[in-house]
Amino acid sequence: MKNISALNIKNKRVLIRVDFNVPLDESGKIISNFRIRSAIPTIKYCLTQNASIVLMSHLGRPKGTKTPKFSLKPLAEELESLLNTEIFFSEDCISDESIELSKDLFPKEIHLLENLRFYNEEVDNDNEFSAKLAEHGEVFINDAFGTAHREHASNYGILNYFDDNGYGFLVDKELKYFERKLSNPVEPYTVILGGAKVVGKIELIESLMKQADNFLIGGAMANPFLKILGKNVGAVNIDEENLNIAKSILEKAKQKNINIVLPVDVIASNELSDEADWSVMTLEELPANCYGFDIGPETCAIFNEYLINSKTVFWNGPVGIAEMPQYSIGTQSLASTLKSLTEEGVITVIGGGDTASILMASGHDDSFSHISTGGGASIQLLSGHKLPALTEMEVINS
Repeated sequence: MKNISALNIKNKRVLIRVDFNVPLDESGKIISNFRIRSAIPTIKYCLTQNASIVLMSHLGRPKGTKTPKFSLKPLAEELESLLNTEIFFSEDCISDESIELSKDLFPKEIHLLENLRFYNEEVDNDNEFSAKLAEHGEVFINDAFGTAHREHASNYGILNYFDDNGYGFLVDKELKYFERKLSNPVEPYTVILGGAKVVGKIELIESLMKQADNFLIGGAMANPFLKILGKNVGAVNIDEENLNIAKSILEKAKQKNINIVLPVDVIASNELSDEADWSVMTLEELPANCYGFDIGPETCAIFNEYLINSKTVFWNGPVGIAEMPQYSIGTQSLASTLKSLTEEGVITVIGGGDTASILMASGHDDSFSHISTGGGASIQLLSGHKLPALTEMEVINS
């Protein structure tokens, strides 16, 4: 694979696959521009090389339909503000007009294409669609780590049409942390895991167990572990598959002398709504009709004790229903601790997805060593798998 700095892009037309899949509120306003800001170093480097730049991205899941709420046009305005320069925008990504505009760009001009996923051909990795996209540039750069685990037209099929291709500074930074910092971590190494179920993360957990010293498990993911250990989980129903996986992980952790640390108290209610009353309870106090929607203060203190004795921390998944303020206390407490530890030199990596979105929305953009722009891609890497879009580059460039 070639870093963009190893390619000759001087005075050339560079097509960059970026990840501008930013979170939006109900009115279509950008909640966090973190992903857009993350692409700026690569864009600015191209400008220093007198290149013209064509950017392409997806946004949301329009499922092959031209859906106004998923248009990238508002993102062009955001990019103009960040770069303090005019951004040309095309309302279609493969129209003759959009391709002609790309070819007519002067050096240092920037052109943003409309949402790639307005076409099903994007996710289908269609050859004709890939070829059309390729007409926009002379050199292709992948700087969309968040889609690197997908074999889509704009990051995978398109490689068949470029001799000169590589990856940008964002992808380089992501690989630095996931393939270097976390594959050979400074110990003690602590993993925070949250979210909904164990089932989807079995490969991730087993891979992380090769290096991790401690697992701090919160959120609904903690429930099958607690159940196996004979602890009270209130009204939660847990299927046999999750229980079996939790049992297997606990047994492996015991064999490897890995600490599995689970909640001892929760913030509980009998229903998930803004109106429902809630209270802090130990697991023993949790009624049969109540659910633990966040870790409690005693659990936060226990988790924080492990964190302050760590040198490397990886976090994937909120430890509560953090979209709701009353159940985000645990997640925000851990974030504050990690911010302080980062300032002291501890390596802290946030594994993208829901965790990253929640932390960025609450003003923690720059609080950690690294916040990944890709949840699925980061999990795939840490689970021991290659990223198709980048592996294919490696084959072509070898």
